[in-house]
Amino acid sequence: MRRSKLIPEVNAGSMADIAFLLLIFFLVTATIPKDTGINRKLAKENEIPHPITIQERNILRIVINNNDEIMVDDDLILIDELKDLVASFIDNNGDGTCNYCNGIKNEKASNNPKKAVVSLQTGTLTSYNQFIEVQDELTKAYYQLRQTYSQNVLKKEVENLSKTDLKKVKDAYPFILSEALTK
Repeated sequence: MRRSKLIPEVNAGSMADIAFLLLIFFLVTATIPKDTGINRKLAKENEIPHPITIQERNILRIVINNNDEIMVDDDLILIDELKDLVASFIDNNGDGTCNYCNGIKNEKASNNPKKAVVSLQTGTLTSYNQFIEVQDELTKAYYQLRQTYSQNVLKKEVENLSKTDLKKVKDAYPFILSEALTK
């Protein structure tokens, strides 16, 4: 006589339900990284100014050519030199009206931080990485100037500023960047 062995069966239906619930749990609880980019406030369409005249000495022209070389006012420079060049241009105090500026009053640099415009132009083959590096150096220059202003004038560290103080700092050194074609 033959004995038949009964093999117990596992109900696979409940396993599928558990796997589905785990999948939903991980989808709901997982964090999705946000896209990164450059934090800039763009003008709204109705806020775009009409062509304006800016005194030539108040414009710092930065060009990144197709070979990713950086030129500031027709002089070829390294990326490491850019932050200090931009900071000294902005903080120049050419007209003597800035009582918090530390500039040397160079005749070829800006009159006042509130009038200083950084013009950034790129070639058609400029790499995105070089563009971002230049933007980072510009941001570092403004941060350095704002930090100095905060310490010397407001007697506070940048990290400890109130909203009112932060507005004062941004008003003292407004970030004026133009990527438009200048004439």
